[in-house]
Amino acid sequence: MSRAPQATTIPDRGSPAWLRRDAEQISGALPPLLAEAERLAASVVPGVHGRRRSGPGETFWQYRQAMPGDPATAIDWRRSGRSDVHYIREMEWEAAQTVSIWADPARSMDYVSDHAPRTKGERARLLALALGVLLIRGGERTSLLGTLAERPATGEPQLLRMAMELAKTAPEPERPDFGAPPRTALAAGGKAVFLSDFMGPREEIFPALIHAAERGVSGAYVQIVDPAEETFPFDGRLVLRSLGGTVEFETHRARGLREAYLEKLAARRADLMDTARSCGWRCLIHRTDESPRKALLWLYAAIGAS
Repeated sequence: MSRAPQATTIPDRGSPAWLRRDAEQISGALPPLLAEAERLAASVVPGVHGRRRSGPGETFWQYRQAMPGDPATAIDWRRSGRSDVHYIREMEWEAAQTVSIWADPARSMDYVSDHAPRTKGERARLLALALGVLLIRGGERTSLLGTLAERPATGEPQLLRMAMELAKTAPEPERPDFGAPPRTALAAGGKAVFLSDFMGPREEIFPALIHAAERGVSGAYVQIVDPAEETFPFDGRLVLRSLGGTVEFETHRARGLREAYLEKLAARRADLMDTARSCGWRCLIHRTDESPRKALLWLYAAIGAS
């Protein structure tokens, strides 16, 4: 059922420069991501996007009429000189949000069928870095969970760290067959994005998802699947083997397994959707033969609205 990705298909596609270029290509046409903060912490730093209300910031928001108690120094005399009313120039309250991103590094993400342009892991890393581009350009504090870029930071150096970490290949003995979001200390009141196939054992995946919500973190997770995993287009004799070799099953009637497999897949997705709903998160199913721009646009809306 599985085959190893051909590294020679796209030269140097695992390099930081390739990831950065590809990520910026699909994100370049998007407006900067506004991660609307639900709570502000004392450690936040000024960002370039506001919360659509007045407060400390450098971006003009609106004029309002002066009211009793407003200091004379707050009056915009140039604007007020064009009418009989005194006006106060208000700026938009700007605050950076912390967003943590996890791209599943497990072996199951190496799977690619003849119907897909790239592995699930490659798509996850691309979306992670493209989202990082949008967040960092918007002045947000971003981190890449489970890597040396795990500490939230802003600016181009953090983006480069993320690209370098995403381009790394972990030693095979350290890579599990299936991954689960790390239960690291997430910024309370922040946001998180989990990119995975979520095909591993339920008892490992769902407690990790709930752990994030229990820390007051909101966000989204994207289940990334290969088109063959969604349709199960197999017939005849078939050997199903996990990429790490820990799970293996042989059948001579693959077509007879299709209905049971699709039922299991539907049940897992229902669990993901129910967990997202109960935790106040959002969930997307994304196929690797679909445009990455579609998923990135969805993440833009999901992080901004969550």
